[in-house]
Amino acid sequence: MDLSAPATGGALHALPAHALLAAYRARTLSPVEVTRAVLDHIERWEPHLHATWLLRPEAALAQARASEARWQRGAPQGLLDGVPATLKDNIATRGDPTPLGTAAADLVPASADAPPAARLREAGAVLVAKTTMPDYGMLSSGLSSFHALARNPWDLSKGPGGSSAGAGAAAAAGYGPLHVGTDIGGSLRLPASWCGIFSLKPSLGRIPIDPPYTGRAAGPMTRSVADAALMMQVLSQSDARDSMSLPAQDIAWADFDHGAGHLRGLRIGLLLEAGCGLALEPEVRAAVEHAARLLERAGASVVPMQPFMTQAMLDGMDHFWRMRSHLDMASLAPARKARVLPYIRAWADSAATMTGAEVYRASQQFHLVRVATVQACSAFDYVVSPVAPMAAFPAELPSPTNDPLRPLEHIGFTVPFNMSEQPAASVNCGYTAGGLPIGLQIAGARFDDLGVLRVARAFELIRDPQRPWPQPPASA
Repeated sequence: MDLSAPATGGALHALPAHALLAAYRARTLSPVEVTRAVLDHIERWEPHLHATWLLRPEAALAQARASEARWQRGAPQGLLDGVPATLKDNIATRGDPTPLGTAAADLVPASADAPPAARLREAGAVLVAKTTMPDYGMLSSGLSSFHALARNPWDLSKGPGGSSAGAGAAAAAGYGPLHVGTDIGGSLRLPASWCGIFSLKPSLGRIPIDPPYTGRAAGPMTRSVADAALMMQVLSQSDARDSMSLPAQDIAWADFDHGAGHLRGLRIGLLLEAGCGLALEPEVRAAVEHAARLLERAGASVVPMQPFMTQAMLDGMDHFWRMRSHLDMASLAPARKARVLPYIRAWADSAATMTGAEVYRASQQFHLVRVATVQACSAFDYVVSPVAPMAAFPAELPSPTNDPLRPLEHIGFTVPFNMSEQPAASVNCGYTAGGLPIGLQIAGARFDDLGVLRVARAFELIRDPQRPWPQPPASA
């Protein structure tokens, strides 16, 4: 058990993956009883959270029974055999439609598992459900024209973040230990921050994904670094379908815990201003500054950084993505386009009058962000910052600004590391006065995914005691 994580009370649904696997090996627990406990817990939470789609209890129990039989024979199928897991809506699973969070989608069953789904299935994980997301993954919110509105288990009036909205809520609420999301500008780290969980956006190509896209990554969403490291052993296996996947590499993912002493002598940059977007809220700043002091006490050298992003960079990426979505929606029949969330339609349609020169200039900002990020981080072993400038915002809002012409003002800390291809994690570092979690982002050099996990684990060991995980309302 990870003693630095919030208390679970010993409930089966809340046990970490490594504890479940030890219990299966010792035959003190069965995948069937664990899966039943997870399904029962989801049943209590789900009317409030709306974190899942394709929740099929009988299919999950069938997988669990097959896993139980393998463990009884002493022949587990893979590293995650019998451990409950979920996958984000946009990660294709064979035989299921992939709605991408939008009512405009053509619900055609997928012909094959996408790489993350294939790796979990090969490893024997029990795929309990898919998790919800906003239209096309283009919001940091659980608002969707296809799925019910996802909410945050820490405060049901708030959203879980996005676009891995359901995955963040599911991990925090205890829908089993393992969840997979995706991230192109912060969609793993933002919900991780706002739901108080851990997530790693790996180096581009570290976890193969299909379809691949510049800056897009899949990653683990868990309650602990230990479970994320376990998932990386499975998810990082190569897959030829991702044209940007990294070569197969023997990485010692299991060697993620070097203790708090691992921080001694590290040079860590502290970034407290994004250089663009919304201003940092005082409670978030205070929590990150406190985290920096803890890192210093553990022996790291923490050096303040100047912002390297600009508003022009953020706006350029925003405008390019608007044009991409505008062209995608132009291919839809009018009746289907009308089903897209109005906020997303307004955002995309705002690009209709852009000139070719404007689109070209917007596209160049991606490379400028990449160069600026790598240059700014090169003086440090790791960089820490807030994940977002604020804590979780009202669930009904599509974005913190609620303005389709200012939709990305909250991703100034996260999006640079998508473009630079660097690994970056979110780990909880505190709470607001109202009890909402606050995430600390830890970024490393390109390909140093294991190093980021080691620093995150060290921080788990030195951070303040964590609050108990939220429980379903008594009326559930």
